Amino acid sequence: MLCDPVTLEIIRGAARAAQAEMEALLERTAMSAFIREKKDFYTALFDAEGAMAVGSDLPIFGDIVAPVARHFPLETMQEGDLYWYNDCYGSHGAVSHSNDQVFLAPAFHGGRRIGFVMGWAHFSDIGGLRPGSISSDATDHFQEGIIIPPVRLARDGVIAEDMLRIFWRNSRFPAQSQGDTRALMAAVRLGEKRLAEIAARFGADVLADGFVQLLARTERTIREKMRACFPPGTTRFADAIDSDGQGNGPFTMRLALTRTPDDRFLFDASETDDQAPGPVNLLMHPDVPGMALGLYFLQGEQGQVLNAGAPRAIDSVTLREGSLLAPRAPAPLGLRGVTMMRLLAALHGPVAVARKGEAPAAHAAYVIIALRGQHGDKPFLMSDGIGVGYGARPFADGTDAVYFVAQENYPAEFMELTYPVRLRRYGINRDSGGAGRYRGGCGVVREYEIMCERAMLSVRIDSVVNPTWGVAGGLNGGSGRALVNPGTERERLLKPLSDGTILTRGDVLRIETGGGGGWGHPFDRPPEAVLADVAGGFISAAAAARDYGVVIAAGAVDAAASAASRADRPPHALFHRGRYRDAVA
Repeated sequence: MLCDPVTLEIIRGAARAAQAEMEALLERTAMSAFIREKKDFYTALFDAEGAMAVGSDLPIFGDIVAPVARHFPLETMQEGDLYWYNDCYGSHGAVSHSNDQVFLAPAFHGGRRIGFVMGWAHFSDIGGLRPGSISSDATDHFQEGIIIPPVRLARDGVIAEDMLRIFWRNSRFPAQSQGDTRALMAAVRLGEKRLAEIAARFGADVLADGFVQLLARTERTIREKMRACFPPGTTRFADAIDSDGQGNGPFTMRLALTRTPDDRFLFDASETDDQAPGPVNLLMHPDVPGMALGLYFLQGEQGQVLNAGAPRAIDSVTLREGSLLAPRAPAPLGLRGVTMMRLLAALHGPVAVARKGEAPAAHAAYVIIALRGQHGDKPFLMSDGIGVGYGARPFADGTDAVYFVAQENYPAEFMELTYPVRLRRYGINRDSGGAGRYRGGCGVVREYEIMCERAMLSVRIDSVVNPTWGVAGGLNGGSGRALVNPGTERERLLKPLSDGTILTRGDVLRIETGGGGGWGHPFDRPPEAVLADVAGGFISAAAAARDYGVVIAAGAVDAAASAASRADRPPHALFHRGRYRDAVA
């Protein structure tokens, strides 16, 4: 063992610090709000063979280095190289929609390749059918913007500027795209420098052994936890997304996890429905199930990092070409975030089944709206991500108002200064969290007043037809919706997955997002906790009585009325028919 335990922890911390420094640089120097404000980016460090050794909690991509290595063998790479791609089908899902640009650089010390550094970020517009390059109207992948196959962007540190000029020319916002490109390249170069510094401090051999140990430790930990979770045999689970935005759906994902007698783990999604005509297809890299389960099983494990050891804990992944999770080119992919988020929740399903309910309930897919138009003499594109509720857990309520993992929605002050909108309301969507012993997280309400003459709206909301499921008797979460001019004679309800709606000056857009599923029977929630939720605006008094059997009068719990209400405890499977979906019932 070249890398002793103490040195291993120092290397792990140094690599994680380098990753965080890269992210800070990218956030502070990018020009687009998508990166700077929403923080839709990611960085990671890889070993010399291309296995991700240190990453953070965003398990939606696969083997980033392999697509480059297929065209540029590792042994031919040199110090100062920089590689680039956004090709979804060409990378077999390592990047899953074209807006995400991947920049990758090999790092060297003393002439020896010691690893790779990667940064990717969502570029707000790369051409395509509509501003933003993402639309529910897309019918093939070519309508979703320019496609960059794996290319060598720099040799000996010299950038091939002509490649970038072609790319920038395909954006409706070229200056913004140029700034984001420079920021992303700078972040990768910084990571390259930091990785070389770690090798200089400890030696290339010690660094290599440290990365090997980190990968092995992650795989070993996850395998141990999976053996403790899953009994021998096959555990199955299914969930569905509502629609593809073009009148088709729902689309069901059917997952099976098998533990063999010799403790191998086999993941099979081949029974998933066929691919969609619309852009909700997810070109899922085979590494994704292991990464997602690894994210769950590593919770609370001090010193662990999510890395390529996680997918190694799954011995095989079976997909069916032509299905929602393995579409044939050129099926559109732009709204794959709906399916991705539903898949990440569905992967908790087999855990809930195997553990008889000791697992989180489902979370909703974060909501995206895009507002496009002209304000003054300039075009604008506002893509706002909006939080939803996450599922309750066996030990705690779900989290309220979460916009994905580490991303954020636009602050009101920034949005009103940058775009022709006024934020009229922003708060919790009451009663959207699934009832349970532990309440599902609530979604939000966000209202925008349009301050320009004309704008085109795109909306992405899921979990309306198929709401988020509860666990162990918890109720499903509430649904989201999009309204124009609510409470007026001009009120209209929009399709939850739609594009092309025209809004004019003075119109008010109201977005209500869904909540997470509940955990445990609602009648087991202490009345005091229900009262606190009513006082806090998370639950209405009517829902307290209906779902929790808690009667509240004059701001206090009516103990006698509540006891009488709860005495007639309904069976789980009949509890509020039409509002009940349980992972284990």
